[in-house]
Amino acid sequence: MATYDVIFIGGGSAGYVGAIRAAQLGLNTAVVEKEGLGGTCVLWGCIPAKALLEAANIANRLKHAAEFGVTVGEVKTDYGVAMKRSRDVSIKNSKGVEFLFKKNKVAWIKGTGVLGPNKTVKVTADGKTETHTATKGVVISTGSRVKGLPQAGLDLNKTTVISSDEALVLQKAPKSIAIVGAGAVGCEFADVFNAFGSKVTLIEAMPQVLPLEDEDSGKEVARAFKKRGIDVMAGAKLTSARAGKSSVKLAVEAQGAKHEVEADVVLVATGRQPVTDGIGLKEAGVAMTDRGFIRINERMETNVNGVYAIGDVAGPPMLAHKGEREGMIVAEVIAGHTFHPLSYGNIPNATYCHPEVASIGLTEAQVKEMKLDYKVGKFPFSANGRARTSGETDGFVKIIRDAKYGEILGAHIVGAHATEMIHELAVARENEFTVEEIELAIHAHPTLSEAIAEATLDAMGRMIHA
Repeated sequence: MATYDVIFIGGGSAGYVGAIRAAQLGLNTAVVEKEGLGGTCVLWGCIPAKALLEAANIANRLKHAAEFGVTVGEVKTDYGVAMKRSRDVSIKNSKGVEFLFKKNKVAWIKGTGVLGPNKTVKVTADGKTETHTATKGVVISTGSRVKGLPQAGLDLNKTTVISSDEALVLQKAPKSIAIVGAGAVGCEFADVFNAFGSKVTLIEAMPQVLPLEDEDSGKEVARAFKKRGIDVMAGAKLTSARAGKSSVKLAVEAQGAKHEVEADVVLVATGRQPVTDGIGLKEAGVAMTDRGFIRINERMETNVNGVYAIGDVAGPPMLAHKGEREGMIVAEVIAGHTFHPLSYGNIPNATYCHPEVASIGLTEAQVKEMKLDYKVGKFPFSANGRARTSGETDGFVKIIRDAKYGEILGAHIVGAHATEMIHELAVARENEFTVEEIELAIHAHPTLSEAIAEATLDAMGRMIHA
């Protein structure tokens, strides 16, 4: 039994960043985590998936190497090798967090944590339970987990019906795979398995792939996927599923027709759910939202004095970078420092399939729904010199601006390195720059980022290069 200033239950992106910041602010800090540090993002999400996507990108680029005067012979892929590399990358990142804990004197309490009364945490490991006390606060940062589709007969059996967790440790790519759900996870794995030789069918209930993104972005990704041989079924209703020992048969209705899709493996990528059960929330009287998340205010406080929540468990968007910022805020709140409230409308979205997709702010559909007076500027990468030199001309930059004042209402990028480029627009929105101010900043030539300047020019009716 030990006493700390603050205890975090969960060592994922939100928890470990919050803990490090708390320690930097002079708080005696501990993190309860049963698995390796870094949580889903480091071990079972962002990092290993992006390592696989990098392998997929290399495979796809090599297929076109001859166009650049480079002869490489037959391109052979091995998912098992790529998977092992991705696990090594994850482990190194997790060990990196361990190093940061030691550097900042953050205690790692290994085990499963349960919130107790009066800012206590019960930790169970190897059949033994200890109770630790936090004098200033307990932070719930337990994250989220994958969920299946039992209502459609898709219980996760981890052999023919799998989640992204199992996909990350497959020894080889299946000959055929159906992916149910075309959000960020579904599109990323469609990209990976297609590059490694699988016959991929991507099934999405909403009218477009990447349904949270702008309609133009979804259409562009679907077009690129179809060009690569991925069977995209949007606006598709999954009516039933029959999982066998070696394959799964799906009954799907799309565009008024009935289809049967058979695949060796089905990957369920229909979202995640917060980890709230079995951690003492009900017993402590912690209030929940109607969607099952912990209810918090801008200070990350729950309705229970001294209990805070951050990251996926505290509500959408369920993104690592959102959780990290919430971790920094909660540390500053507990330490008694002033803090800058999180602007939830300025959190960038990033999808790492090829072409990449990134966005910030409102979609055009949302702007229309809000009845705002707006103008759109759009510039295709096919007209960008740097994109032509690299042979990556799919996609565009789209800027939605307020018609009167030039405020950036939303920005959407599809194309190579979109997830890196979006941050210029994140800074612009956070600081309330107008399209005129972005365009006045000289963009180096030739760069992909010139497309942002051109899109702002187009929003003002002054585009030069298209």
